[in-house]
Amino acid sequence: MEDLKILLVGDVMLGRGVNHMLRTFPPEYPWGDTLPIFQKADFRICNLESAMSGRGKPWPAKAFHFRTDTKNIAVLGEAGIDCVSLANNHTLDFGYDALADTLHTLSAAQIGHAGAGMNVGEAFAPALATVRGLRIAMLSFTDNEPEWEAGEDEPGVAYVPIDFEEDRATHLFDAIRAAKCRSDLVIVAAHWGPNWGYKPPPRHVPFAHRMIDLGADIVFGHSGHVFRGVEIYCGRPILYCTGNFVDDYAVDKEERNDESFIFVVEIREGRPNLLRLHPTIISDCQAQCAPGERAHNIATKMKKLCTDMKTYPHERIDGLEIPIGEA
Repeated sequence: MEDLKILLVGDVMLGRGVNHMLRTFPPEYPWGDTLPIFQKADFRICNLESAMSGRGKPWPAKAFHFRTDTKNIAVLGEAGIDCVSLANNHTLDFGYDALADTLHTLSAAQIGHAGAGMNVGEAFAPALATVRGLRIAMLSFTDNEPEWEAGEDEPGVAYVPIDFEEDRATHLFDAIRAAKCRSDLVIVAAHWGPNWGYKPPPRHVPFAHRMIDLGADIVFGHSGHVFRGVEIYCGRPILYCTGNFVDDYAVDKEERNDESFIFVVEIREGRPNLLRLHPTIISDCQAQCAPGERAHNIATKMKKLCTDMKTYPHERIDGLEIPIGEA
């Protein structure tokens, strides 16, 4: 049987300038020439970095507020997005009404979501799907925006400080165990750490290892605007940060927040077997496959970051390939 392909991309921000362009351009525009890669995948996940609503007021004391028109659910449909992570620092940019609209819009489109809800139970609940007989669960959490933490009767996000001694970390760990009991493959989306820096913060490494020890099969990190190296731990990939994929941001000429990858994890017999990385860039609010020398330079940077983590990618004509085996 052919390997099942799970595709992951980092921050997809459809607000502000992207939203403005989508009032003129068709819904497939933000994906550029990357759509053929999406179409070859069996299950597709992104971090949705904007509310989908026409309601609400900007959250006070925040510098940036992102939301997109609800009609732009069609953008996710064009890429065949199956599931989104909502535990991030922009989901509540326009308050609780906008969060409710986002949840309703995603559910109506039959797009799974995790990491935010109308109470803490919903925020920590996994999104569930069955793909070619494989039961997949995705959980999502963030260490950003503690004031957005969901409560017993209060909307918000699954907020978890990166601290083993925290009760909220225990809650997350219990949720991972429970998800593994009812699923074949568990993905944990982690919106964590600072916006910049090519190396994972020191606390992230043991925390990621712990999540895998408890049953996570893929750790899908984001929040930093740049990609970080991939580690293979106990035969499971840790994507510490997948960077930006679609946005309208100004580009830092040194950090290069306009560069990243499409990450495709190939699953064989229920386990991660191979990771493929396709270099991408952002231009004019659109993701594009990185061309020629630019693609090579992005791949070379990632190879160095991976090597620092004792992961050794092979370069291919279309990007990088990382074999996954027991480590």
